[in-house]
Amino acid sequence: MDRFLIITNKEKDINFLVTNKIAAYIEKAGKTALLSSVSTVQEDFSTQELPDNIDCAIVLGGDGTIIQTANDLMTHNIPILGVNMGTLGFLAEIEKHHVEKALDRLFINDYRIENRIMMEGNIIYSRMFPQHNDNSTEYALNDVVIARKGFSRIISVGIYVNDELVDNFLGDGVIISTPTGSTAYNLSAGGPIIYPKANVMVITPICPHSLSPRSVVVSAEDTITVIVGKSKKTQEAEAIVTFDGKKGIDLGTDDTVIIKKAIYNTRLVKLNRTGIFEILRSKLGNNGD
Repeated sequence: MDRFLIITNKEKDINFLVTNKIAAYIEKAGKTALLSSVSTVQEDFSTQELPDNIDCAIVLGGDGTIIQTANDLMTHNIPILGVNMGTLGFLAEIEKHHVEKALDRLFINDYRIENRIMMEGNIIYSRMFPQHNDNSTEYALNDVVIARKGFSRIISVGIYVNDELVDNFLGDGVIISTPTGSTAYNLSAGGPIIYPKANVMVITPICPHSLSPRSVVVSAEDTITVIVGKSKKTQEAEAIVTFDGKKGIDLGTDDTVIIKKAIYNTRLVKLNRTGIFEILRSKLGNNGD
């Protein structure tokens, strides 16, 4: 690898101390470093003038910054190396004090690429929000979440896989997760941990009004449809859908979100041989100590 795009979360690397150190190390090796930054994980960066010959994007931040970058770069097919400047860092391959050793390996092409599936969500509006004149399409590396908008109301959702009804239930909503996102909100909601390279999606209810909540694992080749219904016959639904925790979009009764595997993948640069279960034990503290 010769040309690197360094993307920095300015809240994580104050005054760009680590960023500048990485850029200087790359330039000293006779390689090229291009710098960009975001203020928060909600702010993307412009890719309008991004050169076509970038070999790797080095992302300084936490998992949120990496996920945002994955969305921003998905059409460019650029591998991403995460440098952990946050806390857990499931997606960040390298800790900041190991960056120079990691770069040395990238310079001699001693790495592997791990492809992670992404999801595409198509929102079809019915009637409640006339300001939504057009249906819309969004993408997610981690998850798509359809949840209640109000603090006190529950919502009704109908879930279908390939047009076959899975369930109708009342609750706080539903999470549709990739294997990458299975260790995020899905895990907190009681969903299963999925091996990162598995070609599946997970449907996990959020606080369902039921005695037997269950997650459902389906093939990534399947199509998942979520329809927002009325929680009461006389009460219109108020829901919201988010893609990777950003860009909340209002939903109402009979609005539909159709989710399927995207044509894009996120390509993560891997240098370590550490497995997902060792990472989970380390990051979540379940190491038997």
